[in-house]
Amino acid sequence: MDEIVLQAMAKWPNVPHCFGWLMLDARGNWRMRDERTQHLNLPGDKINHPTLLGFINRNYTHDAEGRWYFQNGPQRVYVDLEITPFVIRTDPTAGFVLHTGETLATPSQAWLTQDGRLLLVAGKIVAKLDDRDAAHVFATLTLEGVPASDEQIMEWLEGKHRGALSLPYAGKTLALQWTATENLAEQFGFITQPRTAEELKNPD
Repeated sequence: MDEIVLQAMAKWPNVPHCFGWLMLDARGNWRMRDERTQHLNLPGDKINHPTLLGFINRNYTHDAEGRWYFQNGPQRVYVDLEITPFVIRTDPTAGFVLHTGETLATPSQAWLTQDGRLLLVAGKIVAKLDDRDAAHVFATLTLEGVPASDEQIMEWLEGKHRGALSLPYAGKTLALQWTATENLAEQFGFITQPRTAEELKNPD
């Protein structure tokens, strides 16, 4: 976390938190969401400013409840997550790179959802693969040790194929496990839409 942020937190420890104004979409884009955008349940405006993106990425973390936030000086700006707290893309040199710009540590788990979303878990990081890289990564999957066809992957997702589907990565083979998109938050312990206690009591 930036030193200037730590100093601001110490100087103004009781600044109210902000909810609903920042979103991480399924492709790893940060989006600003004003009141109208929130009311209409729209994704919001994509943030493109390099300096602001770097500031958000460096100061992105979570609390004990599994709510992810950007520490903006003394204020926590809680983040709505479209899918997961992190999104990854492929890089020809680094392998998998998080939307924050950091290289993903060697994953210990790999999951596929019923709708074909690939997730990798490395320590406390749960990251979904950007769909624009899915075709490239899926082409590397193996079934019982041989390249898996698109048809075999679909059959596996539908529960019609009992073979072992795997992801070769960094000299290792990660066995893929099946999960459901709607269960991800509970399964991995994060909250997709952090809200104030009052908003949770009165959602309308």
